[in-house]
Amino acid sequence: MSQTGTILVVDDEPEIVTLLKFILEKDGHRILEACNGMVALERLGVEPPSPEAPKPDLIILDIMMPVMDGYTLNSRLQKEAKTKTIPILVLTAKGQKMRDLFEMAPNVAAYVQKPFDPKTLRELIASILAAKR
Repeated sequence: MSQTGTILVVDDEPEIVTLLKFILEKDGHRILEACNGMVALERLGVEPPSPEAPKPDLIILDIMMPVMDGYTLNSRLQKEAKTKTIPILVLTAKGQKMRDLFEMAPNVAAYVQKPFDPKTLRELIASILAAKR
């Protein structure tokens, strides 16, 4: 697990965010958090625009969230020069229909269904970050 980076976790379930932080910080990753798509746009400096906002190496994105869902957020990210190249790992309890929607998106690097195996998730994240470098 030599590839580390900054990862934005966008999920409305605090226990999932806590679990991901616990797993990924052990591998040396810096974790940023957002509880829905609107908060993610703020953290990324998209809305409102902020050039000083950090640009994560990876976004772990839930689909079903209040305020702005993951699909809407990802569509918005693809329209922004700053965020369109950030790889997305979709992490969701939703099935094949949602997966099909996301597989058409060029920035989606992987799709993981909840519940997930932490070891497999860590390996997948390491390979996405390694491929990005």
